[in-house]
Amino acid sequence: MAEIPQQTGRRRLAVSIAVFVVALACAAWFGWSWHSAAGATPTSADRQRDTALADGEQAVQNFNTLDYRHVKQGIRLWLQSSAGALHSQVQRSQASFAKQVGQAKTVTTARVLDGALTALSTRNGTATIIVALQITVTPPTGSPVTKRSRLRGQLTRTAAGWRLTEIGQVPVSGTGSGG
Repeated sequence: MAEIPQQTGRRRLAVSIAVFVVALACAAWFGWSWHSAAGATPTSADRQRDTALADGEQAVQNFNTLDYRHVKQGIRLWLQSSAGALHSQVQRSQASFAKQVGQAKTVTTARVLDGALTALSTRNGTATIIVALQITVTPPTGSPVTKRSRLRGQLTRTAAGWRLTEIGQVPVSGTGSGG
């Protein structure tokens, strides 16, 4: 009867060794795969996505930054950051923008907190971006006012890079329950 427990013990040892070898092989394969992916060269689609995101974040930041002391340079930056109907609107309205900002004597600065592409069509050269910003408005007297804002933009790929064609607020919906 002593042989049966000894055979069972050997069987358990063999199974344990087999499980260990399989686990070790899996760990090695997953580790190698992770290491290979981490060092992989980005694809063309990856580069286009990253470029669209970076250009879009910068354009949204540019459109939320304007200093009354350098308003013409700021509006020129808006024009460089835009295309299509938005570009045309800025071109048509630049004199009134300059006048309003000059009268208000405000300095508005924006900083991108986070951004993401919500859509990208490399074939059509279009993308949609959402950006969280921290915007600080400094009036001529008094303390600066800082707020956070979420903006959505439409981008179009041009020969000069990705440019904003639309920009607007992202609506914030309430999460409270109604009575």
